[in-house]
Amino acid sequence: MIAALLLSFGVIFVAELGDKSQLMAMTYALRYRWWIVLLAITFATAAVHAVSVFFGHFLGVSIPSDVMSILAGLAMLVFGLWTLRGDHLDDDESTKADRVGKSVLFAVMSSFFLAELGDKTMLATITLSTNNDWLGVWIGSTIGMVAADALAIAIGALLGKHLPERTIARAAAVLFFGFAAWLLWEGLSDAGTVTVIATLSAVVVLLGIGAIYLRHLRRSAPADPPGSDVVAPDNQNEVSRTNVR
Repeated sequence: MIAALLLSFGVIFVAELGDKSQLMAMTYALRYRWWIVLLAITFATAAVHAVSVFFGHFLGVSIPSDVMSILAGLAMLVFGLWTLRGDHLDDDESTKADRVGKSVLFAVMSSFFLAELGDKTMLATITLSTNNDWLGVWIGSTIGMVAADALAIAIGALLGKHLPERTIARAAAVLFFGFAAWLLWEGLSDAGTVTVIATLSAVVVLLGIGAIYLRHLRRSAPADPPGSDVVAPDNQNEVSRTNVR
């Protein structure tokens, strides 16, 4: 078991470096509390690798990745629109803040779960579990991926302390849209005509609804006070980001 754990840790850690999910982890950490992001990634990784071990060790088969990539791409698109929308909370709305924290945990966890289904780290875990101790592979692969993503989270959290909230939101939204395009391309590269048309139609509908909703929010929002574009000091910026999260 120890040999399988160490082997899986090394393989998955190296495979995760520079992967899209590591970039996703850094993007989430720019916007939300690092421990929520890390906890969500840990849950999602443990679940995905449990599925990988089950299919690899007990069934000896793999999962088609096209549909999962498409679903993950649509999820990234929705999350990018959500990031542009922002979370508007008053300082004294503690219960509402708790709900935001839970929704972020679920959103990060579900998007990572979908993004990792059929990814190279999942395929590597399936391959390792076919000839190694399944428990060691599961634990080692989970720790390896969480450790790699923790590096990205640390970088994202560090950058987030020195950037204004509005800049972070816009940059994060752009990155989420990039992830969406990446995942959709992976899912549609070998897909049939019906799947391509259905997916593109879903993208158009989501973008249309998102654009209408964002325009409605801008029209109903109060005008920014003078000097609102001035970058706040680090301590004030951190307080503002904490309230949003």
